[in-house]
Amino acid sequence: MTSEGPPPVERPSSERLSRYLCRLVWTHDTGALADLRRPEALTEPRLIAANYAAEEEQRLVYEKVAFLFARFHAGRSRPLPGSGSMGGSLRRIGGPGGRGPKDSGATRLLDRLVASHELPLRHLQHAIERARACDVTPPSWARLADDLTEWRSPGRSVAYDWARDFYTPVFPSKRND
Repeated sequence: MTSEGPPPVERPSSERLSRYLCRLVWTHDTGALADLRRPEALTEPRLIAANYAAEEEQRLVYEKVAFLFARFHAGRSRPLPGSGSMGGSLRRIGGPGGRGPKDSGATRLLDRLVASHELPLRHLQHAIERARACDVTPPSWARLADDLTEWRSPGRSVAYDWARDFYTPVFPSKRND
């Protein structure tokens, strides 16, 4: 009798996409990253990114997430896998006058994203460019892929989740001094 152990855990396709993209930055594969920044070119890195999609309908989303990742990481030597939703990332954007809801540009950008019935690809590019310019943590690339594949799914409101993350107040910690 042999003990094979538990079967290997299969990672979600969006997480595998994120790992592939981060590996391109870690290995300094600047050629592949440059190819991903050309959204209309049929390049090997673009097709590899699309092949991580679990379903045919998700391929475009995975290509666009790879494009956004490459735009954010242009010239970077360390990958940022990101954190949270696009709404949370927009909450970190701003300037000396304030961030997130206190920054009119971030608020307008969120409004354009959540008002879109179709995938808001152009506005997403603006949001990623703004996160890059403000040097803030981008959204989780895996979550972004998941959110965009479910953009129009019944029973799921990605736009609402993003807005909620953007407007969630930060409460000061209670201290017992």
